[in-house]
Amino acid sequence: MRTDTPWSALPARDHLLAGVADAAGAPVLDVVVPVYNEEKDLEPCVLRLHDHLARTFPYAFRITVADNASTDRTPEVARRLARTLPGVRSYRLEEKGRGRALRTVWSHSDAPVLAYMDVDLSTDLNALLPLVAPLISGHSDLAIGSRLARSSRVVRGTKREFISRAYNIILRSSLAARFSDAQCGFKAIRRDVAQRLLPMVEDTGWFFDTELLVLAERAGLRIHEVPVDWVDDPDSTVHIVRTATEDLKGVWRVGRALAVGALPLDRLARPFGDDPRDRGIGGVPRGLARQLVGFCVVGALSTLLYLALYSLFRLGVGPQLANGCALLVSAVVNTSANRRLTFGVRGRGGAVRHQAQGLVVFAIGLALTSGSLAALGAASGSPSHGTELAVLIAANLAATVLRFLLFRAWVFPDRDRGGDAVAVGDRGGDADGPVHAPPPRPSAEQADDTRAEPADDTHHELRNAR
Repeated sequence: MRTDTPWSALPARDHLLAGVADAAGAPVLDVVVPVYNEEKDLEPCVLRLHDHLARTFPYAFRITVADNASTDRTPEVARRLARTLPGVRSYRLEEKGRGRALRTVWSHSDAPVLAYMDVDLSTDLNALLPLVAPLISGHSDLAIGSRLARSSRVVRGTKREFISRAYNIILRSSLAARFSDAQCGFKAIRRDVAQRLLPMVEDTGWFFDTELLVLAERAGLRIHEVPVDWVDDPDSTVHIVRTATEDLKGVWRVGRALAVGALPLDRLARPFGDDPRDRGIGGVPRGLARQLVGFCVVGALSTLLYLALYSLFRLGVGPQLANGCALLVSAVVNTSANRRLTFGVRGRGGAVRHQAQGLVVFAIGLALTSGSLAALGAASGSPSHGTELAVLIAANLAATVLRFLLFRAWVFPDRDRGGDAVAVGDRGGDADGPVHAPPPRPSAEQADDTRAEPADDTHHELRNAR
């Protein structure tokens, strides 16, 4: 999919410690604690978290309290903590929404690793270093705590357990999600990924986490999961029914956007590895096995559709016209399905050209099948309907092989196949152009345009932030 972005893909991951000296003293980790009316729990949470990080975390850190429109004494408590504890600061937002709070603070942070956790600290803090270590080392792009992993130890009521697992099943069946726990309030992300990913996430509430993870996974980013020990907070103020309703609406919205290719996921494409040799290995066909499987599945479904349409049209018209109409409809559907599912082309860019080329392929298939019908009629006079179908199946098999070759070489070509070296991995960029080595990192001026640095290291108030 073609998109108007300053960079065509993310660069290869680097070990973050290599660039710490260039960060002008910025912390490696920024842990955000989003709060709403938590005057009672906020101070014990921050004191405990600060003590744990000071004792166990080997790099510079920061704790940011993100107060989103609290109406009690929470802002006062947050400001007092920012004044008295080193490495603690507060943000004030005038609108509610956990997703809005995280988006705002993460967008303004200068730390290369961004994390968040719920104020109740239900998750055992010993999982924090394992959560962020893969991001610091450059191994992964995002990391999540999972309460549903086999080795996790969880204490919570039957009602919440059922809802959590039911929601996980919905995500797997509707959005093909492979991560195990979307809503655990214990996540981390690399800042370079967040800068690209956050503008694509629309939700500002509880569905923010799920949308973030689904888009990252669909773009091919690596999500690291950490089994956690987790104890349910009996005083949680989350409204389960309202949250579940909003989550289901979000699932429908994201699923529809993914189905039509409306999301510019090519902005998040990663090269295969951080060694240039990994990105240029000669003689390796890109994704041939995966494309064959996808093409066969689409072809089988298209053949069933074609046969059903032919049988339907044959009730009112002759065999040639029925064949032509059925083949035309199934060809349009086949091209669209192969474009998205087999060859990974996202968005509407080039769709008209692809359909036009697909119609040329259709004309070849029409010539094969119509010629087969004509030969059958000349040979047997009035063949039975079953004989017609058998001949058409054989002709379609031959046309299918030719269609795949034409699709791969002409309609959806991978232009990198013409070179001496072929990149390894799935094709994550625009199918109308080649996938190159990662572009240079943005300049300092470009980076300054993508985030605004806070002016004060201890206390910040963002009003009317969205």
